[in-house]
Amino acid sequence: MTNSNFILKVTDAKLIDIQKALKTAGINVRSIIEIFKEEIKTEKSSEEKTQ
Repeated sequence: MTNSNFILKVTDAKLIDIQKALKTAGINVRSIIEIFKEEIKTEKSSEEKTQ
């Protein structure tokens, strides 16, 4: 058996959804840690703020 660590970058996903997807794929998840979260600015959200 081998323990591995990965960094995963996702857009608009919840931690529980990632865990479920990996479990469905037969991957045993030992832990998931959110290390950074940033808001992505889009043209639409920028326009809404200026109005």
